[in-house]
Amino acid sequence: MTKLEVDTPHGRASAHLHTADQPRAALVLGHGAAGGVTSRDLAAVTGVARSEGFSVALVEQPYRVAGRRTPAPARQLDAAWAAVVDHLCAGELRGLPLVVGGRSSGARVACRTAQATGAVGVLCLAFPLQPPRRSGAAAAPSRLHELEAVTVPTLVVQGARDPFGIPPATARRTVVRVQGDHSLRTDLQAVAAAVRAWLPAFVR
Repeated sequence: MTKLEVDTPHGRASAHLHTADQPRAALVLGHGAAGGVTSRDLAAVTGVARSEGFSVALVEQPYRVAGRRTPAPARQLDAAWAAVVDHLCAGELRGLPLVVGGRSSGARVACRTAQATGAVGVLCLAFPLQPPRRSGAAAAPSRLHELEAVTVPTLVVQGARDPFGIPPATARRTVVRVQGDHSLRTDLQAVAAAVRAWLPAFVR
């Protein structure tokens, strides 16, 4: 693993680069809101992707690099992410078909910026479709529009008991339910299998 420091409009980000022996495509993944790049589902997907010929970069947002747990506003997350992806595509991942994604908040960022980054596919782990309703509060708005805005093939791997709900499948969007909740820790083998079945379509 090689750790790269990348300056963005909102501070310094890190990219943890896991290079395939003979890379044929690239996968760039972001972390959840309060988590980091060492989450078990991201680690499982990294291993699968490398075995399928993908070089993988796990992007740590500037707020996490700075030691904060509270996420930055969405526009800042998107701008920092795009800066890191552009940096990687101009250097270490140059010329490779690009799949982007992440878990939870990271999946939202990847969806919102998919067109701008030139991604050919989007991988969402535990997409936070709709925040659970709090007692006495109005229902939070759905984030389905972020998924609907993606115009390239998308895979959503979602825990069957995810309190954020499960998005619908469409012609472009494959949704795979696995055992467990939003953490996706219950059946990492099923998470890995879903990703392994989907990724080869993007390899040259």
